[in-house]
Amino acid sequence: VQLQASGGGLVQAGGSLTLSCEVVGGTFGDYTVGWFRQAPGKEREYVGAASWSGYTLYFLESVKGRFTISRDISKHAVTLKMRALTAEDTAVYYCAADFVPVPDRPQYALRRVTPQDMDYWGKGTQVTVSS
Repeated sequence: VQLQASGGGLVQAGGSLTLSCEVVGGTFGDYTVGWFRQAPGKEREYVGAASWSGYTLYFLESVKGRFTISRDISKHAVTLKMRALTAEDTAVYYCAADFVPVPDRPQYALRRVTPQDMDYWGKGTQVTVSS
């Protein structure tokens, strides 16, 4: 399984950006796909995720209402749309996938996902918000 991330770039504060993560290989419907970010000197932060079905979403409190996640089954891709960006959103963004077997799904909680839970990672993409 490989994750191919795209998007990112430089944007002014208040602007918008869209990141996309294509999951290549594996069965798309078996994976939670999440987004993490890491700013210089800080730990990797869990931004949000979509469950294997796409029906359950999680977002970091500071991005709620500004970031959305959607899954495109036909493209095996998960998109992170970001708006009202601030300088605090500047970081390298990573997408990651967690294989979730069917027996594990009833007790799986998106809000408790950690970087250590993720099985596959894409290359990071830089998001820079200028103030």
